[in-house]
Parts: sequence; structure tokens; C-alpha cells
Amino acid sequence: MYKISVEQNFDAAHALRGYKGKCEALHGHRFRVVARVTTLQLNDIGLAYDFTQLKAELKILLEHFDHTTLNDIPPFDEINPSSENIASTLYDQLKTALKQKPVKLEAVEVWESPESGVEYSPE
Repeated sequence: MYKISVEQNFDAAHALRGYKGKCEALHGHRFRVVARVTTLQLNDIGLAYDFTQLKAELKILLEHFDHTTLNDIPPFDEINPSSENIASTLYDQLKTALKQKPVKLEAVEVWESPESGVEYSPE
């Protein structure tokens, strides 16, 4: 099995509702997002999946979040914009975007700092 990973960033602010700590106040991060897909096959030129194509798919999704206050945009106007919820939301969106592609989305990671991140996979 081949595992292909790409990384993109976006800048956004968020406030964690009900946190009972300093992260309940509005603050910002440069979020780092890693998307990983898998496939058993190589294409006719020996690629599992084009890095450029996967980066482009991810970038389209992240543009919606970039330079926003996440709490103000769906679905985070209703659910907390935690890294966990960001990861699962991006996973669902990217899975839909890759539906007709020859790869399976394995996981999405969201890092809100170099030391703090989460990986989401439904399995």
C-alpha cells in the first residue's frame, strides 16, 4: 500500500466555547493541515497519486477557513472550532472531494502549534 501525504496551512482565529481557560477567549493560530491518502495501485507513469492534485484539493477547502474567525462560519457557528472538529470536518469535506479519485482518504491531521495536534480517521 502507498500512503501519500501533503501539507497546507491556513491562518484563523477561534474561541473555544465553554473551555473555562484562556483558550475560551478569541485567539489565532497558523493551522497546519496534513492529509493522507492510500492506494494499492500506481498509475501508468508510476505515481500513486499526484501531490500537486492532492494539494490543490486541500487548498480549495482551506481557503474557506483562511483569515476568518472560525466561530462565525459553518459548521463552527454551531459546533466548537476545536482542532478535533476542524480535522473531522476537513476529513468529511476532502472525502467528498476525492470520491471519484483512485485513492482512499486515510486521515487528516490538524496542528494548531508545533507541539499540539490531532489526527482524525473514522476507523
